[in-house]
Amino acid sequence: MSKRIVIAQVQPQALNAMMGIEHYLAEIDLAFELKELIKMRASIINNCAYCIDMHSKAALEGGIETNKLFAVAAWRESPLFNETEQAVLALTDQMTLVADQGVCDRTYQAAAQALGEKQLAQVMMQIIMINAWTRFAVATQMQH
Repeated sequence: MSKRIVIAQVQPQALNAMMGIEHYLAEIDLAFELKELIKMRASIINNCAYCIDMHSKAALEGGIETNKLFAVAAWRESPLFNETEQAVLALTDQMTLVADQGVCDRTYQAAAQALGEKQLAQVMMQIIMINAWTRFAVATQMQH
């Protein structure tokens, strides 16, 4: 593995800008469990070991059950997720893999119905942010 840049050292303004969005996300009224499910699912899809390590620890420390955390990898086949969580995970999948097919109307409408406009916007911002972080970590080969 070749040495890669540390963006925070080379362009600290970029990290500061990302942290501004993180501060916003820390203040929203989205449930901790939904935030962590989003972070875990996108991290798994993006093969980001650094993020999976960080967010699995945070999820466990925050009280998410181990079996539910493990089931995120195959959430569609698991009975552990309620309707809202399923809608959020489906949206996370499609937004993370947006180049494959975009976000279909069915997925969007299910999330909108389960969450309402305000929380839908919050969920979308959480998905956008974790995808930015996973790309940050994967491209620079951050190690956990």
